[in-house]
Amino acid sequence: MKFDTDYIEKIAKIIADNGLTEISLEDGEQAITIRKDLPEVIAAAPAAVAAPVAAPVQASAPAASVEALKAEPKGKAITSPMVGTFYAAPSPDADAFVEVGKTISEGDVVCIIEAMKLMNEIKSEHSGKVTQICVKNGDPIEFGQVLMYVE
Repeated sequence: MKFDTDYIEKIAKIIADNGLTEISLEDGEQAITIRKDLPEVIAAAPAAVAAPVAAPVQASAPAASVEALKAEPKGKAITSPMVGTFYAAPSPDADAFVEVGKTISEGDVVCIIEAMKLMNEIKSEHSGKVTQICVKNGDPIEFGQVLMYVE
């Protein structure tokens, strides 16, 4: 495999078409990482509420992550084994797999992560009560990101 321009363009198209942010490939002594630059998030106060001189505030993390930082995590973390999209339920009209306060057992399905059009059931590695869910339905997630805590 040679990492020529056509090959790199095809990989970039895969990233764009599947909502990925990064992909790394290795072939023997050759390696390549392609990263999609994400736009910076800038939030401003609404005009009706803003003071006459309102400066935009740069958000350093998505709202779900900011909420997760405010609350002290309790218990053992369940993390994402892949990059993808978090889904709390098996379908839009179904109940969520887990909710805060629900007791789960090791091996129970706690969510689905969609990656490259495949739905992957994520099973709990811990038994106990769900104390915090750190992401919202439909959120993009990264490898190793904390999804929830079980105590």
